[in-house]
Amino acid sequence: MKKITYYSTNNKFYRVDFETALLEGLAPDYGLYMVARQDIPRLSPEKIKSMRAMKYSEIAYEVLSPFLLSEIPEKNLKAILDDAYREDKIPTDVQHITGKTYIMWLTKGPTYSFKDYAARFFGRTLNYFLGEKGLKRVVIVATSGDTGGAVADALWGLENIDNIVFFPGNSISEGQRRQMTTLMENIYAFDVNGDFDVCQALAKKILGDKDFAFHIFGDRDRFTSANSISLGRLLPQAVYPFYAYSRIEDDPEGFIASVPSGNFGNMMGTVIAKQMGLPVKKIICGVNENTEFPDFLYTGVYTVRPSVKSPSSAMIVSHPSNLARLIDFYGGHMYDERDPKTGQVIKPGIIDKMPDMEEMRRDLFSIGITNPQHYETMMDVYKKYGVILDPHGAVGWRSLEIFLNNKHDQLAVIYETADPGKFPEDVERAIGIMPEIPSGIKRQKILKERIYKIESDPLKTEKGLELSDAQIKEAKEKIREIFSKR
Repeated sequence: MKKITYYSTNNKFYRVDFETALLEGLAPDYGLYMVARQDIPRLSPEKIKSMRAMKYSEIAYEVLSPFLLSEIPEKNLKAILDDAYREDKIPTDVQHITGKTYIMWLTKGPTYSFKDYAARFFGRTLNYFLGEKGLKRVVIVATSGDTGGAVADALWGLENIDNIVFFPGNSISEGQRRQMTTLMENIYAFDVNGDFDVCQALAKKILGDKDFAFHIFGDRDRFTSANSISLGRLLPQAVYPFYAYSRIEDDPEGFIASVPSGNFGNMMGTVIAKQMGLPVKKIICGVNENTEFPDFLYTGVYTVRPSVKSPSSAMIVSHPSNLARLIDFYGGHMYDERDPKTGQVIKPGIIDKMPDMEEMRRDLFSIGITNPQHYETMMDVYKKYGVILDPHGAVGWRSLEIFLNNKHDQLAVIYETADPGKFPEDVERAIGIMPEIPSGIKRQKILKERIYKIESDPLKTEKGLELSDAQIKEAKEKIREIFSKR
């Protein structure tokens, strides 16, 4: 099995194996780890067709083994994937809706979000490599809602990993909070006085403090992250489209994948799947009112603007992290200009080498869906087909209809990325009916919580809230207390 190496998008001569990319997360030069286009393995049409008789974990093995078998033995990799994608824990459904249009429901996992798929793979592969080397890690994550729950659940009970989650207590739902605070064991949830940016700054501060890690653990590298740009969260997202294709009708022309897009991980995974030989004839990249990418695709000019609020809250992203990978895939280069002393981003999204725009436009279609269109689409789909979409799925549906001029006459799969029951107010506003709340969220509602509070005030500036020294000090004291008792 050929060993695939991964380079930094900022330096193609800096190459590492998958294990190193997983443990590091971000390259030392702030680039994203990426696989060279010519190194992406191709699957034969016969292999792809054989997936129709396979369950999700078996398809995941066929897709991911060419990337991983040189580092993880076959028996171990199969065990990792069988555990990550147990059908009783994370069932995947592909539903025919109308004409040639299907919905893939990536919404039935432990936290009812597509993020469960990548997080479960990430956690189990990280735990495997740590176990092989006799190492331990503390995974630190900041969350605005769904990511924290998905990562916490995926890492829960893994013997080589502890997890600290920082969340803004006043701006996430009770259901989102309880997905982190009721797990206990190796999951430590911190309610931070501030917004998501304060949580993110606190996570980065702790992650970068190797002296603090050494003081507590005697290990300067004990802290790591599970952020969405991890290669360990990107590769498993190439599995969905293969699974979708295995569950729909066959068409010699291939199919359209309509992907609601925020940080572009799902979309980039689908680009990789297409390169692997999956017959995807068009990838629709639907965004909300944060239209930087469709504007770039149309004009060739990339401009980052302040983010705009939207019902599709997980997609309120004005500068998608994985866009650097997409630009790289099509032969270009994007980077963020940073302060050489602090590493802070000064100017995001600089393109100093343009990608092949003609090829990108052939492969991709992108459009922004307005906030009112979210609700109109949810109502329209419910009235016509009795199907309740969440706001993110509504973006995928409307984007496809615009592309097909409302005809539904070409084979297409829409990714639905969150259970509508996680957005009851938006669903009720759209269709006048409260959706069913997922059973796991109901069950967690009565469980005991364990919350560590960072009560110190953040700094209040003209730009908004900023992390304070008092918050850093308080967080360190509580972390020190947690691990001194173990």
